[in-house]
Amino acid sequence: MPPPNRPTSRWLLVALLCGLLAAGCAGAPAQQMSDARQAIRAAEQAGAQQHAPELLAEAQQLVERARVNLQKGEYRQARDDADLAREKAIEARRLSEAATTPSSGS
Repeated sequence: MPPPNRPTSRWLLVALLCGLLAAGCAGAPAQQMSDARQAIRAAEQAGAQQHAPELLAEAQQLVERARVNLQKGEYRQARDDADLAREKAIEARRLSEAATTPSSGS
């Protein structure tokens, strides 16, 4: 009995992995949406309403736009909006924490 055709087996494995990767990328961005919402909550708890209201509002608008795009099946745009919302919320939190932390040496 001849040995299994290893090059064909490797190509099959590569094709299978590429298919799984593509399917994962094309799916709904549930994790990105969750991350964005958590970052917004953290920014709110840090006082972003007072210290970085514009950034917080942008993050909230972006996560809402992501939700709408998700409902429309526009997953790539929803993912991009959710990622940007998370970034804005993180920046709002950072600014809020900096504003409420007493400076040392002054």
